[in-house]
Amino acid sequence: MKKYIALILVTITVSCGKKKAETSVNNDPAIPVKVQKVVSNENASFISVSGVVQAESSADLSTRMMGFVNELYVKVGDKVTKGQLLLSINNSDLQAKKAQVEASIIKAETGLKNAEKDYNRFKNLFAQNSASQKEVDDMTARYEMAKASLQAATQMRNEINAQFAYTNIRAPFSGVVTNTFIDKGTMANPGMPLVSVEGKGGFEVLARVPETEISKIKQNTEVEVLIKSINKTIKGKVSEVSSSAKNTGGQYVVKVGLDKTDTSILSGMFATVQFPVEKLNTSETTVRIPKSAIVEQGQLQGVYTVSQNNKALLRWLRLGRSFGHEVEVLSGLKAKETYILSAEGKLYNGANISIQ
Repeated sequence: MKKYIALILVTITVSCGKKKAETSVNNDPAIPVKVQKVVSNENASFISVSGVVQAESSADLSTRMMGFVNELYVKVGDKVTKGQLLLSINNSDLQAKKAQVEASIIKAETGLKNAEKDYNRFKNLFAQNSASQKEVDDMTARYEMAKASLQAATQMRNEINAQFAYTNIRAPFSGVVTNTFIDKGTMANPGMPLVSVEGKGGFEVLARVPETEISKIKQNTEVEVLIKSINKTIKGKVSEVSSSAKNTGGQYVVKVGLDKTDTSILSGMFATVQFPVEKLNTSETTVRIPKSAIVEQGQLQGVYTVSQNNKALLRWLRLGRSFGHEVEVLSGLKAKETYILSAEGKLYNGANISIQ
């Protein structure tokens, strides 16, 4: 009886295995794909770092005066010219001070005229031996004090006039209004940004280079800048290299001026800057593949390769630095291996493929 039971179990196990094998056969139609072989490159001769695009000429305008905003004459996107009035702040207190200063100037001018007349008269009398030396000295001191009073009042007027400039905010250069931080009737405080303006000039990239690489970056070096949002590469040149990372957390600030281009670039766009450096070991090679071929699942990154029976096999990779439209493969893919560059359908692990 036990023999019959064992025989039945073996038969069931074999039959189940056959069904499982039959159901694992993929009869889905083949997905047309384009493939490419991995090509090894010489060791990368540049450093790739991230940066942000900004206008070469930009300013956040503020005031030194406290007061309510009388009028905001511009809005975001408006084109402005140098010296154009952008915003005015209530200056009634300055008007009152100016009136007081003007009155003090008139008083000082009158006092100076009288002192000058007395000084000249006593000087003549002294020449005729009709006035003492002390009287001449007193008139001289009075005359000098009158001149000093007028000069002080005049300088006070200059100070008041200078303060008026902070109640009328004007464009420091021609450009475009990129932001407004205050509305009409709102209280403006000293140092608070009111209006942002960007000049009509070119753009630059503000990149942060780690301390291990900053010694390799040289001024006036020509570089390539990849603008990620528009997937365009633009030529540029290193314009400034910071010599201190005291306030930037160990990252050295490098400015890269971008060449003029018809590409639509906006401030705030993220960029990747590639700085060429001297090769340390020309015998080493790197494997690079297009970023468009990369497959991402969570934190994992991989690429579809081709099996011997024309099936898509997902292979996980360890990636390195970016080189424009390509990325370095540190492990998981070797030179001369074939990977799927693009497909005309949704790929999955084990999918039938047809190489075009």
